[in-house]
Amino acid sequence: MTTSTSPLSTIASLRQTLTSESTPLPVRFRALFSLKHLARQHAPASAEARAAVDAIAAGFASPSALLKHELAYCLGQTGNAAAAAAHLTAVLEDVGEDAMCRHEAAEALGALGDPASLPVLRRFREREGEEVVVRETCEIAIDRIEWANGEGRKAERLKQSDFASVDPAPPMPQGQEPQTVEELGKVLMDTSLPLFKRYRAMFALRDLASPPDLPTAVPAIHALAKGFADSSALFRHEIAFVFGQLAHPASIPALTAALSNTEEASMVRHEAAEALGSLGDEEGVEETLRKFLHDKEAVVRESVIVALDMAEYEKSNQAEYALIPEVAGTA
Repeated sequence: MTTSTSPLSTIASLRQTLTSESTPLPVRFRALFSLKHLARQHAPASAEARAAVDAIAAGFASPSALLKHELAYCLGQTGNAAAAAAHLTAVLEDVGEDAMCRHEAAEALGALGDPASLPVLRRFREREGEEVVVRETCEIAIDRIEWANGEGRKAERLKQSDFASVDPAPPMPQGQEPQTVEELGKVLMDTSLPLFKRYRAMFALRDLASPPDLPTAVPAIHALAKGFADSSALFRHEIAFVFGQLAHPASIPALTAALSNTEEASMVRHEAAEALGSLGDEEGVEETLRKFLHDKEAVVRESVIVALDMAEYEKSNQAEYALIPEVAGTA
């Protein structure tokens, strides 16, 4: 590990890598994840944290919808509303931007949990002619911010999750709501319920599938897989994202089916491809991914490239999927 390089110079170098259109996409993704790590490592008000957030946001100049949606996600994971919210709001307000990016910006604002974002989220939830995926995401983000800042949260007892991500919704609280796989599966698929509550069931099922040797793991995976039949592309894409987090072999058939369905929304197929990348050490996964290297949808093609890079990582002994070991190794 080098000690002569300052954090700010490292951030500047990573920013250059992230924003270079001539740099291979997997390398740019690794630079992004390194910047996210640095943004979270330093105090939110520090020069380093702000520089890392600004470096991530600089990537929004890219024409790649896949990269821009990942930028928005990472900004939401920084926990730094003061530095990140303005960048995310600008993406959400740009009605000419790809809907997948705008949805991710809205979701990231929800993850940051700042009530100051509620007016813009409400505006686009109610905007006439708004894309369904954006409107639904704003609805969930509003509910998450209200939950995070409300009194009800204090009374809830949440199961400790194996995942460090800030999710669009918390899992169902323990002791008050359904907790068996069967009960959670019913909530998950009940379209009469608010999306936020259905997402809470989704993340509760995720937590029942980790670690993978839990007796509830495979039944929870099968319950989650039923979510691919839902009418909401947003909902289906979140199921694929959760499968990517879990990296459980039992999800491979459902993910393969979602990726292989060329009539499926590209935001779902891309998420399925990346989830398969997290399972890259499983037999047949790389072969499946390679079939879609020339897909008609750019976001799917790019996701497969990144997923194959992730698959190579899964078969290696690297400590973390990030660009530089000295960034990945700090804590």
